[in-house]
Amino acid sequence: MDTMPSKYLIFVPITLACWLEASAQAPAAPAPESGVAVHSASMVSALDGQLFYQLLQGELYARTDDPGAAYALILGAAYKTQSAELYRRAVQIALQARSGDSSLAAAKAWSTALPSSREANRYVLQILLKLNRPAQTIEPLRRYLALTPVTERQDAVWEIYRLFEGVSDKPLAASIVQKALRHELHDPQLGAAAWATVGRMWLNAGDTRAALMAATKGQAFGVWHERPALLAMSILTVDAHYEQQTQNIIQNHLASQHARPEFALIYARVLLKAKHTPEALALLQTIHVSHPGFADAWLTHGAVDMEEGHVAQAKAHFQRYIDGVTVVSAEHLRPEVRLELSKVYLSMAQIAEQSKDWLQADAWLKRVEHPDVLVHSQIRRAHLVAMQGQLNDAITMLHQIPEGSDADVRIKRAAEVQLLRDAGRYERARAILEEALAQSPQDVDLIYDLSLVAEQMGDLTTMERLLRQLIAARPDDPQAYNALGYSLADRSLRLPEARSLIVKALELAPGDPFITDSLGWAEFRMGEHARALQLLQSAYQQKPDAEIAAHLGEVLWSVKRQQDALQIWREALRLSPDNATLANTLKRLRVTL
Repeated sequence: MDTMPSKYLIFVPITLACWLEASAQAPAAPAPESGVAVHSASMVSALDGQLFYQLLQGELYARTDDPGAAYALILGAAYKTQSAELYRRAVQIALQARSGDSSLAAAKAWSTALPSSREANRYVLQILLKLNRPAQTIEPLRRYLALTPVTERQDAVWEIYRLFEGVSDKPLAASIVQKALRHELHDPQLGAAAWATVGRMWLNAGDTRAALMAATKGQAFGVWHERPALLAMSILTVDAHYEQQTQNIIQNHLASQHARPEFALIYARVLLKAKHTPEALALLQTIHVSHPGFADAWLTHGAVDMEEGHVAQAKAHFQRYIDGVTVVSAEHLRPEVRLELSKVYLSMAQIAEQSKDWLQADAWLKRVEHPDVLVHSQIRRAHLVAMQGQLNDAITMLHQIPEGSDADVRIKRAAEVQLLRDAGRYERARAILEEALAQSPQDVDLIYDLSLVAEQMGDLTTMERLLRQLIAARPDDPQAYNALGYSLADRSLRLPEARSLIVKALELAPGDPFITDSLGWAEFRMGEHARALQLLQSAYQQKPDAEIAAHLGEVLWSVKRQQDALQIWREALRLSPDNATLANTLKRLRVTL
């Protein structure tokens, strides 16, 4: 045997060290999952000089960019010793070398040598899927379930869907999984989860009917099983044609008295997304009654109240959420809960602002601690100071906010510009933006903000030049089209062109309520009152916003529906009492609410 250079003897390779450690700790009769098929005494005795040299040489090859030689040596040692550690290392070397076939061969050898090893079989299954060979996964998938403890099999069946997410042929993947689960599909304990998994696979393959059939068969094992109902909920979100059937499955589960509040909340959110707000609120109320300590339901209810403009109810529901999650100290809260809590503090501050309770608003903002929204909360505190007539102090506060990233710099600058615009200091806002734009002439956000300031200054020539520059730079961005079209329509300038610009924006962002509002306003300016009313009512129904309400109210007023207009304006006043468009509309029409 050649003599190894002394410089290589100052360390023991990772493979060898791990193998020795496993040998020393291996029990006399190892558990099946350990994957160690020989007794520790045998393993130690197998480490003769030749094997030691083979392992050492294999690791050196792995470190000197010769993965083929390293793989052969380590895998050869694994065959000799039947060591799970060495098989694993051979697989890893092949994976690092991006050799899929070699990694699969090593994993299969490992699984054959140690058939009770869950880890070895999992490697085989995952490598086959990574190589996009789903047709070869039936047996590994069956072995995956057979090696899973009985108490964990329902969860294992349900998670099979995730294993196949990267497979390109989705229908083939669904049929493979259905074949692999042919026994589980009839098992009283696993049938509901198995059918739900098969249904998820067919839904991902675009076969909604097969997915619905799977959900129905899954629930036949008992309405108390949650997973078929979760599948039905997924079907509902992607295909409205089966709304009645999926609703039946979901309602069956909810009526079983076994539904978790988490399931009911997911369903409430699905209803909200589908604009079934009354049904969602009724379900949330049911959750409050049956599980009053379930904080997330209060959070969702508060968010809906804010969206609907029911400020007092939002405040009460947010407070219930705060009370529910702050029963433990902040350091023990999950990171995602800490973030949600900080966002709720921001909402509570917004509610206090609406009633001009500056001290209470500031108190809520001081409680924000999550780093993702901390800068935003500090900006809001500066905004509070400005609203009390102390603009210079507010800007000083902005400048003192630490900047952890370039994004923070941009956010602070945008906040300062907004404060100056709100205060009518347009020249100063324009100077800040022009200075920033000189350093970053392609920054579309700066260009857009400068166009808004130019419009407020009455410099329509500059505004149009900047917005057309944006359109040329980003022809697929609807905002510049909408901004230019609305600005022209609002001044009754070049109305046909204004309308065409807004139509283009709506083509790029179908259904956007603010762009729909712009189009309704353009139609109103062109004398098309019926069309304007239709568009504005649609926009307001989709997004109850004060500016949309101002426009809708004016159209209603112009067609002699004064009571309807007053009702809309009162709603808008509750939503946003300081909205400038609403205030100007009421002043121009000489309306007092």
